[in-house]
Amino acid sequence: MTKELKPVTGRAWVFGNDVDTDQIIQGQYLTLLDYAEMAKHTFEIPRPVFTSKVKKNDIVIAGRNFGGGSSREEAPKVILQSGIRCVVAESFARIFYRNGFNVGLPLLIIPNVAKLVSDGETVTVDICEGTLSVRSSGDVLHGKSLPTRMLNLLKEGGAVAWYKQSVGKH
Repeated sequence: MTKELKPVTGRAWVFGNDVDTDQIIQGQYLTLLDYAEMAKHTFEIPRPVFTSKVKKNDIVIAGRNFGGGSSREEAPKVILQSGIRCVVAESFARIFYRNGFNVGLPLLIIPNVAKLVSDGETVTVDICEGTLSVRSSGDVLHGKSLPTRMLNLLKEGGAVAWYKQSVGKH
């Protein structure tokens, strides 16, 4: 199922540095096994109102080392399940970065983004161009462009979906 990677416009949820996977989804909820149920606890520690206020197409903005800690794949999965369309951060923990692409969560690195975007602002992210536009100021922030291979994985819904589809072709 190939999808087009169109720019997405939504409200920014701004987080600071070192948001780890336990802050994204606490270990006690990993036994739920249903991602829709698990997602009801996304960012419960740092932002208790997150799940009651998040809307489809909202965007997470973060500082350095987003997704550090354990290597749980559930962290990027519940972010997607909650309606977030992408995460833009100053840097990502390596395993979270890979897991994000595995499950089809677009991730973009933009220097100083958490200092340049205010919580609640309307932003547009173009994952193909590697940009984030801030509606209120008109500023366009440029990030590190993703390699074509990573964009293709996202178009297929992530590495897991790509693999399942590839296996089915043989």
